[in-house]
Amino acid sequence: MSASEAGGPKRATLRVVARAAGVSTATASKVLNHRPDVAEDTRRRVEAALREHGYEPTTGPRGPRADQVVSLVLDTLENTYSTQVLRGVLAAAQEMEMGVMVEELCPVDRARDDDPGARLTPAWIRTAVRRRRFGVLAVTTALQPAQVRTFARAGLPLVAIDPPSSDGSVVGVASTNFTGGEEAAKHLVELGHRRIGLAGGPEGSVTARERNHGYRSALETAGILPDEALMLQGAYTYEAGVAMGLELLGRDAPPSAIFAASDLTALGVLEAARQAGLRVPRDLSVVGFDDTPAALWSAPPLTTVRQNMTGLGRVALRTLVELAEGQEPVSHRIELATSLVQRQSTAPPRPVRLASRRRKRMEPAQ
Repeated sequence: MSASEAGGPKRATLRVVARAAGVSTATASKVLNHRPDVAEDTRRRVEAALREHGYEPTTGPRGPRADQVVSLVLDTLENTYSTQVLRGVLAAAQEMEMGVMVEELCPVDRARDDDPGARLTPAWIRTAVRRRRFGVLAVTTALQPAQVRTFARAGLPLVAIDPPSSDGSVVGVASTNFTGGEEAAKHLVELGHRRIGLAGGPEGSVTARERNHGYRSALETAGILPDEALMLQGAYTYEAGVAMGLELLGRDAPPSAIFAASDLTALGVLEAARQAGLRVPRDLSVVGFDDTPAALWSAPPLTTVRQNMTGLGRVALRTLVELAEGQEPVSHRIELATSLVQRQSTAPPRPVRLASRRRKRMEPAQ
């Protein structure tokens, strides 16, 4: 009988077992999952510590990891962000000898105004348990408290990657969005821009709000009062970028620079600048967020905030394994660092204001 069954102290975590055996948690995990790359005397020490502490994985005994499959659910595979995260998950799964089942919650023929996360119903969760899924990774998927409780009752480990909503009970892996937004706006300020527009992300999104707050912080630190007329919100899509870009550039006093909260949005802003007869960066500077391959291929190549998208996938899967093996998470929100990548879409503002130049063009010839 284990200590927990006898009403004794709290069930030991794998970290406690590893410490007792004098090995790392990773080594203890290898023994627990029957990995062959462990010395025999080390294996015996860990197995003895497992017995001594009555260690039991939260989701039941584990067999060889090659037989274990993780469900990876994504709102869509149509954007490069999702495919980069997928690459990270697949790389980590290969290293851990695990399988990955990918499910797209919002396929091409599905209306975009629906909530893809609503498809994670109790029936879906029960099916995942019946199929003996190791756990679930949810990428940019809105999760409701009732769904989270259903996962917990089913004993199905869950990790959210870049969750659009904040639920403290879910372990989430994300980027330092506030710092990234701050770095983007600070870069534009240091170039000399004072009217800096925001083509932000969707309302209600945690990532959009954090990037927005970072942008505001950089302006306020520089003594620039944020202008609400230059701050818009929309989806992380090319189409939204075009629409927001045209609206911002159509102002009587348009911005000389725009921070777009995603690379897709930034590409849309570049198209809006082209339609408005402006050249980037001569007439308008643009900064994106993500550093997808498209940022390097755009014309001009896009200055952007790089987030480690494959790293998000790797860390999320490793965190899911730790949860499944009974380890307490170090934090319920794990953040990976961002960094600014400077390319050719940003430059100091021109001495002549765009609005003045436009008025001059519109004056009738003498």
